[in-house]
Amino acid sequence: MNIPIQINENSAEPLYHQIESQLRSLIITGQIKEGTLLPSIREFAGDLSCSVITVRRVYQDLENEGLLRTKQGTGTFVAQVGIEKRDNYKQSAVRQALIQAAKVGISVGSSREDLERWFSEVITEIYEEKEEG
Repeated sequence: MNIPIQINENSAEPLYHQIESQLRSLIITGQIKEGTLLPSIREFAGDLSCSVITVRRVYQDLENEGLLRTKQGTGTFVAQVGIEKRDNYKQSAVRQALIQAAKVGISVGSSREDLERWFSEVITEIYEEKEEG
């Protein structure tokens, strides 16, 4: 299975965190379905050109969150993700992005009203493009 993880080697974000956050998103959004057998740690590390230790950490973290389950001798599978967990993840992901955007806006001297107007304009533009596309 080819898992679409994009590594940014120029990012300040640690490699394991880039992999973990993208894999978490793919699982929670249902792009990788419940019950899917993931590549072995060694195979996934080879696909991503990273260490086995990095992938092992990602798998362990996501297993601790309840997103993955490992069956000895069989492999690592995507666990069932409940609707509440999906909703919490979506809200958390969007809130984090909005917090970052607001901090950037504030750091360059934007007013609250400007930020609210621009956010509204961006949402309108995105939904109009989506309807056209």
